[in-house]
Amino acid sequence: MTTVFKDVGHWNRFRNEMPNTTSLGCVPTLGGLHEGHLSLVRRSLEENETTVVSIFLNRVQFNNASDYENYPANFEEDVAKLKALGVDAIFSPAHDQLYPDFYRYRIIEDEESRSMEGTHRPGHFDGVLTVVMKLLNILRPNRAYFGEKDYQQLQLVKKMTEAFFLPVKVVSCPTIRDANGLALSSRNRRLTSRGLVKAARFPEILVNAENVELAVAELKEAGFEVEYIEERGGRRFGAVVLENVRLIDNVSLNVADAQLRSGMSRTSRQAEGQLK
Repeated sequence: MTTVFKDVGHWNRFRNEMPNTTSLGCVPTLGGLHEGHLSLVRRSLEENETTVVSIFLNRVQFNNASDYENYPANFEEDVAKLKALGVDAIFSPAHDQLYPDFYRYRIIEDEESRSMEGTHRPGHFDGVLTVVMKLLNILRPNRAYFGEKDYQQLQLVKKMTEAFFLPVKVVSCPTIRDANGLALSSRNRRLTSRGLVKAARFPEILVNAENVELAVAELKEAGFEVEYIEERGGRRFGAVVLENVRLIDNVSLNVADAQLRSGMSRTSRQAEGQLK
């Protein structure tokens, strides 16, 4: 049976009664659950005796008010999906429960969080790291699951837990993609059917372009507004805007991913041809 916890005190009583030998996995989410989120949940269910999923639309990490207001989340649908998987607990507190201090106290990282997403979304990672720290302190999991689609976020969370000696293992999970290569995201729901097909060109160009400059040029030619394309640590990162929807992605530049590249190219071009 899945129990929904809306109150920190209620969760604390449940957590304190849990045997010390019980392994607890957690999957932090904003809601708007899709197959990418559910893959993290399944991983936690496989590796832990108990799994808790947090659903909390953390407004302090949104630097754009309209993005927060239009975030495509449906709590009842999310709960139904998690119950179907057999999740043990859902933690979904009100904003005041997590921020009784009105966000006066926060976690700030002064180096890696200032590039890429941090440059284009000022204050975003302060909000992300702060809410993750709060959730990990409240839920007290043994493992926490994060997807590689938000790779910069994943690395920052990992390093934060190490810096503050938190007794939790951050588990990295691969990006889940549509058949056309587009990384799954709650924001994809805001794209039109034509936009969804066009959006598949983003990961294709990201992974196939010979260099950053060509990637930017090809994306612009394909009709995207490009915020950034950068290469770091053997990965290429990008953020674009299509139909007023912001999309982010990252891909490994390892030669072993050649099959993924050719698959993305073939599938997305076939889909584009069907719309013409």
